Parts: sequence; C-alpha cells; structure tokens
Amino acid sequence: MKKNRFTKILKWIHKWPGIVVSLLLVFWAISGIVLNHRQTFSSININRNILAEEYQYNNWNNAALKGNVQIGQDSMLVYGNIGIWLSNDDFSQFQDFNNGFPSGIDHRKTFDVLLTSNNRLFAATLFGLYEYNLIDKMWKKHELDLHEYKIVALEEVKGELFVMSRSSLIKAALNDKVLEWENVVVPAYKDYDGKIGLFRTLWVIHSGEIYGKVGKLVVDAVALIFIFLVISGLIYFFAPGIIKRKKRKGKDNQRIKKINKFSISWHNKLGGYLIVFLLITTCTGMFLRPPLLIAIASGRVDKLPFTTLDDPNPWNDRFRDMLYDEEANRFFIGTVDGIYHSDDNFSSELKMFPVQVPISVMGINVLKKLNSGDYLVGSFLGLYRWQPERGLIWNQITGSRDVSFNRNGPPLGEFMSSGLLMNTKGSAYHIDYNIGSLPIIGNAMPPMPTEILSAAPMSLWNFSLEVHTGRFFKFLFGDFYILIVPLLGLLTFSILISGFIVWLKLLIRRTKRAK
Repeated sequence: MKKNRFTKILKWIHKWPGIVVSLLLVFWAISGIVLNHRQTFSSININRNILAEEYQYNNWNNAALKGNVQIGQDSMLVYGNIGIWLSNDDFSQFQDFNNGFPSGIDHRKTFDVLLTSNNRLFAATLFGLYEYNLIDKMWKKHELDLHEYKIVALEEVKGELFVMSRSSLIKAALNDKVLEWENVVVPAYKDYDGKIGLFRTLWVIHSGEIYGKVGKLVVDAVALIFIFLVISGLIYFFAPGIIKRKKRKGKDNQRIKKINKFSISWHNKLGGYLIVFLLITTCTGMFLRPPLLIAIASGRVDKLPFTTLDDPNPWNDRFRDMLYDEEANRFFIGTVDGIYHSDDNFSSELKMFPVQVPISVMGINVLKKLNSGDYLVGSFLGLYRWQPERGLIWNQITGSRDVSFNRNGPPLGEFMSSGLLMNTKGSAYHIDYNIGSLPIIGNAMPPMPTEILSAAPMSLWNFSLEVHTGRFFKFLFGDFYILIVPLLGLLTFSILISGFIVWLKLLIRRTKRAK
C-alpha cells in the first residue's frame, strides 16, 4: 500500500509541475541552442519596439555606449552596443560610422576603439579586430590566429599595437602596412595554483563547450530532447480526452492512438536512458544565475583533464580589459579576479595590486587613467576612483569612501557601470546599464537621436540570453524574476527524478515478468 502511495506521489510530481513548466522549458531549450551558436545567428535582429519598456533605449542605457575616442578638434567616435558613430564634442550630432561591418547588430558590438599616433584607426569588436580604410571609407577585418573571435581591448605602446582577446595578448609593429602579429606570453601570476573558477567550469559544462564544437552539439541534442519530452508529455496528457471525444462522436481515433503510443514510448526511453545528460544540463544551469550563483562565484576547482579547460594558459578566458600607463611604464591587466600589473613588459610574473576595486564577476567595463596614479574602474558593481599606490578607493557616484567588497555577495550593485565618456571640454559621463547617462562633470547628454534608435535593434542572441536568464519575464514578476531560473531548475530536477524512478520501477517489473 505504501509503495503504491509513493508511486502516486512520484507520478503527481512528474505530471503537474511538468504541465506548469512545460512552456518555459521549451523557451529555455530553444534559447539555449541560439546561445550556443552566436555567429550562426548573428545576422538576425529583433525590433526593440515590440519588446518590454526596459529593452527600449532611453538616455543611452542598456550599454548603448561604452566609450569614446577623440579623432579631431571637434569630432569623436562613440562606441558600444549601438556600434560606432561619429559625433561632435557636445554629442548633438551623429553620423553612422559602421560601414564595412557585416549585417546584424551583433557585428557592430564594440569594446574599444583606438586612434594610433600614426593615424591608424582600429576597433575591437565582438567578432574580431577591424581597421578603418580611409580610401574605401569602411572597416576591414584583420584575420588573427586566435582560437576565439572576441577582442576586448586595444593599446598602443612604443610604436606597437597590443590586441587583447579574452585569453590571449598579441602585438604588431604599427609602421608595417601589413601587420605581422606576434604572440605576447603573459606569465602566470604569483601563487598561481593551476585551478579555475567553479563558475567557469559549470558554464562550459552547461553549454557543452567543455568538449568544443562536439560538446556544444551534444548539448543542442539535449535541448531538442527536452523539447520532445515536453511535447510528448503534453500529448500523453491530452490524448485520452481527445480519444474519448472522437469515440463518442463515432470518429476514427486510431491515428491519435498511434501518435500517443509512439510519444509515450520514446518519452520513457529518452527520459530514462539519457537521465544523466538531462540532470547535468539542469543542475549546472541552476547555478549560473543569482541567487545560487553567489554560492559558487568565488569557488576554485582543478581543471578537468582532457577537456577544453585543460589548457596550460593561466589566463584562459580571464582577460577583460587592458590599460598602458605611459608615465609609469606599466601595463594594467583587468581580469575576472581583479587587476594585475606588469612593470617590465611581461618579462616576469604579473603582480596583483594589494588594494583591489570591487569588480563584478561579469568583468570590467571601465578602466581609465585620470591623472598620475589616479584611475577610474567600473563594472556592474559600480564606478570607483582608485589610487592603488596610496591604497585609496572611493565610490565615484556617491562619493562614499566606505567601500567594502564581498566576493561571495551579489554580482550586481546599486549602480551598474557599463561605460564612460569624456570630451575635450572637460565633461564626463558615467553610463549606467539601467539608468543610462549620468553626468559626472557638466550638463546632461542630449537624448538619443532617431537615426541611432532606428539602427539599433536587439540581436537574436541577446534576446535569447534575456529569455534564458529569466530577465525577459521581469515585466510579469518584477524583481522576483531572479528566482525563475533556480525555481525552474529545482522543478525540472524533481520532474526528471520522479519520472526516472517511476520508469525504472516499471522497467524492473517488466524484466522480472520476462524471466
């Protein structure tokens, strides 16, 4: 009797929560496939006008701008998620400067722009390094021998161009018309233990990247299986009622019976035999978003052997930004763990500054020198003034010198710094992800012009990310949207386990009968 009751409870857990989360699981599976193949879907855009208000550009929010570079007395280039635009010194006029980039707003996403001393213009974008051709008046891509396409920072140092990706640093002499690239070996930092962040480990397991392209395809297959399990489960739920109605009306119901039989048969087989893959995908995804993310954010584990994580490069996927201080002859290297420096052109191990600025696990968005020994550092934990040699930090937005930082705390702050703009008139603007432009010095920036708004849709990849992380549903649940991913994960885990136990008991019973 107790066994029957236990089985009924398991069936109830598998059935009703499964019905509740079925549609969300389909959204998560489809969006996950898109996230796994950013380049493939990079030409597809979503019109922001059909999305919730928080996805509309307003006052340069949503990381519309990351920075600017002066290219003339009264002309500058501004850049960010909207691409690159030519503007005047007070941001009152704009001209599209994206000619040469492939179609799709993702190809315009720009992390850095550099005008060199010999007037060569470079752009670090999501999909590679570009140089502006003055004759053709268009951007042309440099083919780099890197295993990744995202370029995050550019610096000119003593006649050489330094290009940083998320794992590598390369350089080339700027006087050469055709750039000859040389790999810069960045030594490991002191006390490097060969371990890697737990967050990074779970990330590559969840995406399948842990085994490269093959691993991603396996995870894509798991996503398709999730979709099939949802559809077949819904067929099994609704089929009996449809069959009864057809029977009452004297209609043929053999087709729906066959579909139902096929669906439940493969529902059980795929869900039972592939349970490990389904559980791994579910559990790893749960910990990639707050609040469960907090539990693993600072964790470090050994690199998994025979995987893409088993890389001798100590900086694999850890670089986020770079700054060269000519006065101090010092490289600042911004990473996911903090800011390091090299005073000897990477001849010896990098050193971490003893006093660190609060930096979100999502990385640095602002790294700017103001004066001698004085810098601005911004991330999704805010914008901070930093004087490392004096051991001083204060909050640039609030002015508070009471700065505390808990690596195990939330990855988002009250202010979410996504960029910084400064012009020759002395004005400075902090770009907050949610609020948009906030004047630090000077008057407010003019509103975003129509020509930029009409040319700045959301990429399908970014839309899928909003769905996959649950942020898309904020318009329904408010700030409680943050609980969607962990709750969905826990429910899916319960659905999978309960269904597996019922299937296993049935399989054992059939096996015994067969004997």
